[in-house]
Amino acid sequence: MALEHGHSKEEIAARLAPGTQGRYLRDMIYGGIDGAVTTFAIVAGVQGAGLAPSIIVALGIANILADGFSMAAGNYSGTKADLDDRHRLRAIEERHIIEEPDGEREELRQILQLRGLSGQVLTEATHAISSNREKWIEIMLTDEYGLTLDQPRPLRAAIATFIAFLIAGSVPLLPFVLGLANAFTIAIFSTALVFFAIGAVKSRWSLAPWWRSGGETLVIGAIAAGIAYYVGTLFHV
Repeated sequence: MALEHGHSKEEIAARLAPGTQGRYLRDMIYGGIDGAVTTFAIVAGVQGAGLAPSIIVALGIANILADGFSMAAGNYSGTKADLDDRHRLRAIEERHIIEEPDGEREELRQILQLRGLSGQVLTEATHAISSNREKWIEIMLTDEYGLTLDQPRPLRAAIATFIAFLIAGSVPLLPFVLGLANAFTIAIFSTALVFFAIGAVKSRWSLAPWWRSGGETLVIGAIAAGIAYYVGTLFHV
């Protein structure tokens, strides 16, 4: 099996040079699945109630815009809270390093010891890292508080969520907007394909095979859609 990346000096340097990069996979998958589920739930519910296609279009568009924005805003607020907390903890560590440098240096030494360093190597590593305040603080944030190296970017996370919601949420609605025959049947199969595709793409970042990941996401979406359709039939006009 081929290795995922090369390990020559040049390849390693090129890969590490940009530093850690923020990933928005979770935001996009979350937005995509929710967009497809909620929009199809509206389509299925209204269809189950026997209402006109124009109502499906109106409610579907309203859902894509309003709920998509709501999700993006919620993700922005949550990510912003994580960023604010990170700034708060950084300020605490900066103050502690100024006011209690020996105590903070001892914390750093014990952290490095837990990582497997000992003896002279531990002493030298503690001195080297504590001589670089930025690296010192980064280690304290990751090992003392459990934060990641990636700094949250609220606006980018919100945009990723909204775009994924908009694209996936448009799929079950499009057959009705275009006025296609058998629009509901087309919406069912196209939405199922979206669910499966999201799961299959998600497997790129997991150990699960693409077909299993796609199938799991499809089942989740199908259950949500089935519930919405059933509820809609209870109010059939």
